[in-house]
Amino acid sequence: MTSENIRIAAALMSRSDGRVLLVRKKATESFMQPGGKIETGEHPQAALRRELSEELGIDVDPSEMTYVGRYTAPAANEPGRLVDADIFRVVIAHSVTPAAEIEEILWLDPSSPGAVKLAPLTRDKLLPLCSRP
Repeated sequence: MTSENIRIAAALMSRSDGRVLLVRKKATESFMQPGGKIETGEHPQAALRRELSEELGIDVDPSEMTYVGRYTAPAANEPGRLVDADIFRVVIAHSVTPAAEIEEILWLDPSSPGAVKLAPLTRDKLLPLCSRP
């Protein structure tokens, strides 16, 4: 792995039935949490709010975001690199629409992901958190 990690903020976003929102970016195969890269000097929560607005057309109030922690895993779309992710739990009740670079969205049952191709961070670190409050 290279020494420079990719700093991102991502949402462990769920709805009342427990399903988790995953996104797939254009020209990629793996589904992952919505979010994206943190710009220089940007707070992770602000980066996530910006990304959710750009990618899904939603405005999430900071009071509706609960910090979960910081996790590292191999990057799904940049071989040889790691993502270093600040994760926030977000529960939503309204619909989302893919925009910007998002090709597809999926509401996944985290207890039975089936054959969906998942990013390492999602598969190994975040879906296991879904069974925790």
